[in-house]
Amino acid sequence: MELVDQYSGESYTDQLPLVDLPKLYQPSDGPHLTVSDKPEDEWPPAHYTWPADATTKIKLQNLVLALRDFSKDPEEIYQLYRALPEPRAPYLESKTRHKMLRHLSVVERKDEHSMLRYLSVVNDMKRAAIPLNSAEWNSAISFVARYVSKSTEVEVEAALHMWREMEHVAGVRGDGVTFNILFDVACKAGKFILAEMIYKEMEARRLEYTRYDHVSLIFHYGLQKNGDGARAAYKALVEEGEIVDTVVLNAMISALIRAREANAAENVYERMKKTHIESLGRRFQSRSFKDRRHINRILMRWALIAKKHPEKREHFQNQSIIAPDIHTFRILVNYFAIETGELDKTAKFLDEMKWFKVPLHGALFNALLKGFALHGGIRYTHWTEKRLESVWRSFLEALDDGVEGLYISRWMATWALRAFAKCSGKSRALAAWEEIREKWDPGEEDMSFVMSNLRKILESADVVETRRDWILGSRSM
Repeated sequence: MELVDQYSGESYTDQLPLVDLPKLYQPSDGPHLTVSDKPEDEWPPAHYTWPADATTKIKLQNLVLALRDFSKDPEEIYQLYRALPEPRAPYLESKTRHKMLRHLSVVERKDEHSMLRYLSVVNDMKRAAIPLNSAEWNSAISFVARYVSKSTEVEVEAALHMWREMEHVAGVRGDGVTFNILFDVACKAGKFILAEMIYKEMEARRLEYTRYDHVSLIFHYGLQKNGDGARAAYKALVEEGEIVDTVVLNAMISALIRAREANAAENVYERMKKTHIESLGRRFQSRSFKDRRHINRILMRWALIAKKHPEKREHFQNQSIIAPDIHTFRILVNYFAIETGELDKTAKFLDEMKWFKVPLHGALFNALLKGFALHGGIRYTHWTEKRLESVWRSFLEALDDGVEGLYISRWMATWALRAFAKCSGKSRALAAWEEIREKWDPGEEDMSFVMSNLRKILESADVVETRRDWILGSRSM
């Protein structure tokens, strides 16, 4: 509790949040029929497959062997599956099907390609009348809800449609994970009334809150710019016996920043630093997203054990990792570089990343370039042309060194061009574009996007000419 400021006295923070926590022992709303997820109840039977010829058997063996290595790229698994003769799915044993869908569902960042890849396999299963289990339906809902960086009404409707198909067509009843996904996409799309309705449905079904639900609730209040609500949700998480770690505290930092409580967010960050130093810096965050996923599951297991054996909770909490990670720094750098334009604080966070052994990430350079584009090119600013050149050289050198997590995207290129146009003028922006083209091979859509922005820059007034006119005008006076 000491990691997050809790105001003393009778306040909103001491009350239940606007979305009441579910009452877990309400009377049932009636009998429910569900499709069983038990292996013995599965249809078709576990080992039933269509007969395969010699060539198909070799292709099946290649797929089964590849699935033994969970580190394999999902695209490689998908291509091995696509090599099977249509309709593909009936040639797979139950165990292979489930393993493949799990492999395809675990990606670091959901995007349109990974969504279509997963849903194409799901459609093959549907055409062959092969049922999906609840975890596979949840993955499908998650893909249609989260394949874009910013959720809208379109993604909300797609997720709800998939949920209705899951329950009313396939007969698979949604669980806590299902509702967490629906709540998350409703929040991110700004559909707060719908989000509250989803939690009420959880309450009616007597679904118990998990770690994910508590973190989503903190995020919910952040989106509503409600710092007290976020504190209440955090307090509920602690009182429910969940284990606090970096993920939870990142959610609090994000919520407090959205609620315009930047000082409170910085306080959480400083306490994370202090806690990590007191543990002698022994536990650093894993870089692998699959490892982080595994850690999340461990923390949920620990919380369940601690609820039955409260004496073990302190030990589990002490084993938890509370150190700033790349997501912590992305939240802070995005706010102080873009929103407030405080370059000194931004530089401080980037410097402290080195101590925590957090690797550089393209998103941080993107935020810095955007900061120069927004706050540079004016008198008495810290966002100077010289500092922009220094940041740009560092980025290009890191690209040449092949630093993991660095990339050039359409937005990276656009903000770089805008930054140079604002701080150095059109000619330097064109020179920066030449440097970008040497290291980036964009697709047609990305190229069109960047060129349209470059055209706008070239058609606008040149900052260098404007500055010269201002100086000459001031001299003539």
